[in-house]
Amino acid sequence: PLAVLMIFILFPFYWTLITSLKPESELYGKVTYWPKAITFAAYAKLFTTTINFFSAMKNSLVVALLTTIVSLSVSTLAAYAFSRYVFAGRKALMSMFLCNNMFPTVLLLIPPYAIMRKLGLLYTHTALVLSYTTFTIPFSVWLMNGFINDLPTTLEEAAMIDGCNRGQAFLKIILPILTPCLVATGVYIFMNSWNEYTFAMLFTNTATRTIPVALKNLIGQLGVQWDLLTAGGIITIIPVCILFFFAQKRLVAGLTAGAVKG
Repeated sequence: PLAVLMIFILFPFYWTLITSLKPESELYGKVTYWPKAITFAAYAKLFTTTINFFSAMKNSLVVALLTTIVSLSVSTLAAYAFSRYVFAGRKALMSMFLCNNMFPTVLLLIPPYAIMRKLGLLYTHTALVLSYTTFTIPFSVWLMNGFINDLPTTLEEAAMIDGCNRGQAFLKIILPILTPCLVATGVYIFMNSWNEYTFAMLFTNTATRTIPVALKNLIGQLGVQWDLLTAGGIITIIPVCILFFFAQKRLVAGLTAGAVKG
């Protein structure tokens, strides 16, 4: 059963890969499960066409990294505050954070668009970063709050007895322990920012478009450029696969320690 399940999961990736390696003559007509002649022409063509795929990759990387840094910084401090301090409206705010993820992004396009236009941020990386953090911070706070709740307060108390203040206790004691959860949360934020399409379509132009928007331009009214589309898809998932390869142990530890127990 596991083998059947793995085949079911991996077959779309396999099909995307072999389609990107097929010559144009094999893309249409008879279905073949392995190219007769392997060619990398689609990959070479992808970076020389008018969609400027290399620029789109750079834009996606910049936006994803900035969103990850901003969201992790804010959500870590917020989660620590919600976990360690008792204040009025604490539960209501946490409930609001959770409700934020109940609505699809398409319902919330107009307000951010109006705000970005008024601030003069349309068609910039800043517009995408601010839009993405609106959705990644709430879930990140919930994820990290569950992990911090599992940490005993005696850790900070012992540090403060030894001469640390609250900030030093957090930086020197709590933050290093949070590493698995930070990795798990960072991967979640990066993946959401890397793959997001709706806001990227609305808030970018030719110079600032990201990978999902660039790939969408390969689908035209008269047909689909399957070779370029599949080649772009393979290149798009490579950074995510590399990220998972190096962070998989910490990712599992962070998710199980925070999301499940919390």
